[in-house]
Amino acid sequence: MDTSKDLIPVRFSGNAREYFGIWIVNLCLSIVTLGIYSAWAKVRNKRYFLGNTTIGERAFEYHAKGIQILIGRIIVVAALIILSVSSSISPTANIVVAIVLVGAFPWLVNRGLSFNAAMTSWSNVRFRFGGSYWPAFLVFVLYPFLTILSLYLAFPYLSRAISRYTIGRHSLGDHEFAFDSPIRPFYIAFLKTALWVVIGLVLAVGLLLMALALSPDGPSNLILDSEDGLSFILILVSAIILLLVVLPLGTIYSALTRNAIYQGIVLEDGHRFKSTISATTLIWIALSNSVAVVFSLGLLLPWARVRVARYLCAHSWVAPNSSLDEFAGELQRSPTAIGDAYMDIESVDIGAAV
Repeated sequence: MDTSKDLIPVRFSGNAREYFGIWIVNLCLSIVTLGIYSAWAKVRNKRYFLGNTTIGERAFEYHAKGIQILIGRIIVVAALIILSVSSSISPTANIVVAIVLVGAFPWLVNRGLSFNAAMTSWSNVRFRFGGSYWPAFLVFVLYPFLTILSLYLAFPYLSRAISRYTIGRHSLGDHEFAFDSPIRPFYIAFLKTALWVVIGLVLAVGLLLMALALSPDGPSNLILDSEDGLSFILILVSAIILLLVVLPLGTIYSALTRNAIYQGIVLEDGHRFKSTISATTLIWIALSNSVAVVFSLGLLLPWARVRVARYLCAHSWVAPNSSLDEFAGELQRSPTAIGDAYMDIESVDIGAAV
């Protein structure tokens, strides 16, 4: 067997104790500076997680500076304030502002993706994002509108379109990514997520009806009229079920589609990717993390983040079409790897609000 084509694991070497020190300092300084330091906190967080993620002993790096993100946020906030003031002038201004915001959204998405790509590198070679306005408008404005009109039955097509656009417009150095996948895995994920919602709603509504049946005076005295507070308990359990139904929807759908998305990614010259996560395990990790963070008053958030990163990396693989060392050397010799450091000065994260 050609070992050059063996799967190479993605490894994460971070730990919760080490990251807790970074997180608590970030939190305290962000509070003391009324949120200003959060721009630098974001950089420290991303540098920690990317710097501890390796493929074939070659690490990722994050090159952005806090001031770049802060300036981007200031520009976005200033623009939103101007638009908000303008919209208060007249009803017509409200319409104009709405059109401006919708029109600017694809540009902001492209800016954010471009900045994050340019500030990220693997084996000292920067990523790039080559998005353009009208394709982004179709994917992020028109397609969501059509999805709503379809009562979200077309959501899997929207999901695949977003993956195709965001992944397919990226490159590592001068090696471009491509993405394609059949629609079937996205619809299976959509139906399973919908089933989760239906089951949760049935349970929640059933408990509410039971609570209502225990109250002879009707909904107005639903809690007070119940013996031993049973109605209150039923209502509380129903509310918890609703939260567990709504909050993890994005995580559930992402977990169910991740393996299919990775399978559909190809880096130029035939380098492929593989994900072997168990959607059930990832959903359990997300739910148990949420419970742990809530009951620890947020102190277990670093542990939760490291836990997710470790699981995702442990089930992510790269299948290079040639020697990884040879591929990395080829990337570093390419003209696009020269002069990228200037982007640290020239780039500002205008897409920070997206």
